[in-house]
Parts: sequence; structure tokens; C-alpha cells
Amino acid sequence: MELESELSKEYQLRFTEMAEYRDKVWEILTAEFFQSHLMPDSKVLDLGCGWGEFINNIKASEKFGMDLNPDCPDHLSKDVNFLHQDCSKEWPLEEGTLDHVFTSNFFEHLMDKESLSRTLTQAFRCLKPGGTIICLGPNIKFLPGLYWDFYDHYLPLTEKSLKEGLELRGFKVSECVDRFLPYTMVDKKPPPLAFIRLYLKLRPAWRFFGKQFLVIGKKPS
Repeated sequence: MELESELSKEYQLRFTEMAEYRDKVWEILTAEFFQSHLMPDSKVLDLGCGWGEFINNIKASEKFGMDLNPDCPDHLSKDVNFLHQDCSKEWPLEEGTLDHVFTSNFFEHLMDKESLSRTLTQAFRCLKPGGTIICLGPNIKFLPGLYWDFYDHYLPLTEKSLKEGLELRGFKVSECVDRFLPYTMVDKKPPPLAFIRLYLKLRPAWRFFGKQFLVIGKKPS
């Protein structure tokens, strides 16, 4: 319960002020990039869903959000099934239930590689054959100092280390991008929303501003 209380406080401190802007950013990211990776009739789980910026905006037939933060349900849409649990424990889903697992800026909060391995094992188990896991997160190669400014960053990853971790759990990695989004789009001076739309279309700009990886793994069929 102490960890859950701390998570609640961290979310309040970091996200309350920019909550509305963050939601608008993710509305763009889902509509103009991630939706193309997910069919509207699919079953999707948002791993480390937070306040639901992704899962609330994505189109899917059935939605799940998993997190330890007890405040999450207050921010999730009514069509999201909330799973309040440690992601490294067995998920309360049958094998082959999900079409997609999505996670953003979450794996770095896990305590160690063992916790990550157990989490990836659960994702693999719960995905249907041909299902995908879509992973977005800070790339330690490009953030050696800033990465540690957050008290709850424990696990440093690169696109290559995560790729290897996914492959060890049985996934086939279909996309491995070292530079995708900037480290944060929610700063003291957040960019105009039009800039985000433009950035997604200008892939060469990713090489200059991108500090988060994008890795997509597929469960073999």
C-alpha cells in the first residue's frame, strides 16, 4: 500500500498541471500514428496505463488498463477494464486473449530485468498468435543524465536491449527504432499541437529530436 500511495503522489505532482495538454497530445499520437498499428475491432491492454491518455483515445472493441496506481480508475473512460495489480504477477486473463499490448514510458519504472522478463512472459502468454506488443520508452543511450532526474527510474534500456529481451521471451521483433519521440512533449513550454502532427510526418526530424525508442514485437503465429 505504501508503494501505491507513493505512485498516487508522483502522478499528482508530475501530471496534474498539464493533464489536459497531455491528453490532447495523446489524442494526436493515437489518431495519427498508433491507430494504424491496431485494428478498431481488437482487444488492447495498456500496460502501465496511468491516467489513460493512450487507452482512452485509442479505438478498440475491448480495452484493458493495468497499473498499481489506485487513482487510475478516476481518469479512465468507462469502456476501459481496469486491472489493479503488479504487472510482473500473473495477469487475470486467459491465454491468447489480447490482440495488442501497448506500453509507454513504463518499463523504466520496473525494479530490475527479472521483473521485466516476468512481465514480457505474461504479455506473450495473453497475446493471440500474431498479436503484437508495442513499446515506447526513454532510450538511455541518448539520456545518460536526464534519465535519472526522476526518482522512480530504475531500469535503463536501449532499443537493442529491449529487442533482445523480447526475443528471449519468444517474440519476433518487426520494428526497432532507436529515435522516435522526444524525451518529453510536456515541458514548461510545451510545443504547439500542430508541431506534433508535423513531427510525426517528418521522419528525418526523429534523428535530431527523438530520444525515445519504439520497439514492436509479434507473437509468432
